[in-house]
Amino acid sequence: MTLDDLRVFIAVYEAGNLSTVARDVGRTQSAVSQHVRRLERETGLPLLERRPRGVVPTTAGHVLYQAALGGLASLDAGLRRLGELRDGGGGTVRITTGGVTVRHFMADAITEFRGRRPDTALEFRSAQSTRRCVELLRAGHVDLAWITLGEPLPGVEQRPVVDLPWVLVVAADDPLAAEDEIRPADLARIRYIAHPENSASRRRLEEEFVRLGCGPPEPVGVADWDTAVLLAELGVGHAVLPSLPRLPTAGGAPVASVPIPALTPISVGWAARQWTALSPSAAEFAALVTDLRAAPTP
Repeated sequence: MTLDDLRVFIAVYEAGNLSTVARDVGRTQSAVSQHVRRLERETGLPLLERRPRGVVPTTAGHVLYQAALGGLASLDAGLRRLGELRDGGGGTVRITTGGVTVRHFMADAITEFRGRRPDTALEFRSAQSTRRCVELLRAGHVDLAWITLGEPLPGVEQRPVVDLPWVLVVAADDPLAAEDEIRPADLARIRYIAHPENSASRRRLEEEFVRLGCGPPEPVGVADWDTAVLLAELGVGHAVLPSLPRLPTAGGAPVASVPIPALTPISVGWAARQWTALSPSAAEFAALVTDLRAAPTP
């Protein structure tokens, strides 16, 4: 069993197709099959079930995939750190998060980090859901993921940073803008701008609507957090959002945010494969964001 065998197996598992992997890695389909067969001989178990339109993993294949994915991701991270030590460069910290999160939670930390480590690059990969962020993390494509936290995730360590209460964002001239708080009865009547379908925030929010017995209402649109604020400003609908650090709701702003105390706050923060395996620069950036909590610039 070689590292190459495992890398090819992971690629086949994720693609579900031998010919696709062969094309991607520049090998013949027969060569790709040999890697899988070698692993099957050594484990003594079938790892993939061949079907007319591709392959699907067996139970044994799923077990090996999970083990190999974590092991190779840690190995790749270690090799990158060794390369940084050898070359004397600052390296790269790779982060995945939702498309609007950087502005709301990391802007001040990015400025501070660049002042401290001018030779270290920050690389961001946008993902539209917590699930996708975790996939990128497990595959070793990123060092850190900023996600909506929830149930324990196998092979991933989570660290909460801040709990965010929910608010209703409405146009400043909307009648609801004058309310001190939004009650469940109000939620049943809002023009609901939904979060993207696969997002953890949408799932959590709509579970809360059901718990309170007020919906969820039929969406009038679907948008990410920042776009939802713009749609609320234009009077298209009402945005139910976490109370983000940089929501433009100060005096004279075109939108207002009204607390919704009946909804359970969501917890957001960091995820990593292993905190102790992070490079010093990645650990420092995560700590900076945690300490600053993206406080708005005065």
